[in-house]
Amino acid sequence: MAHTPVNHPLRPVYRALGGLAGLYLVLFGILGLIQTAGDGLFALGIDHVLGQGTNLAWSIVSLVVGALVLLATAVGRNLDVAADLYLGWALLGVGSAMLALIRTDANIFNFSLTTVIVTYVVGLVLVMAGLYSKVVAPERAGAPRQVLQEQANA
Repeated sequence: MAHTPVNHPLRPVYRALGGLAGLYLVLFGILGLIQTAGDGLFALGIDHVLGQGTNLAWSIVSLVVGALVLLATAVGRNLDVAADLYLGWALLGVGSAMLALIRTDANIFNFSLTTVIVTYVVGLVLVMAGLYSKVVAPERAGAPRQVLQEQANA
């Protein structure tokens, strides 16, 4: 059975990394909105922000995902764990899809190879933050309930 660590001693570090990933996505989204404001939603062209290819649609998606990550990180209560995991896996999926479509007309987000790499890195950081940020009550952490009951009865 798989085990996801709970109450990890470096939880604040992983939570901060998740927040930084969200902050980067928000920054990229805002700069992308500024850069691509006059273009169409799915315009293909030479628009680059922070060294990455983008268009208005990808800028909006990045801004929304980053804002969700920041909101979940601010709320905490394991909401950040779920948001980091789901949004991280979603970014990895989008990065893989765009890598497969990078040199076709189906490249709707105007990805470049640099954008794919950055999307992978941000997605992996979010997944890592989600895996190590879970917190539970100390009595629920560790051994399964049956082992705890046997120790209490002994």
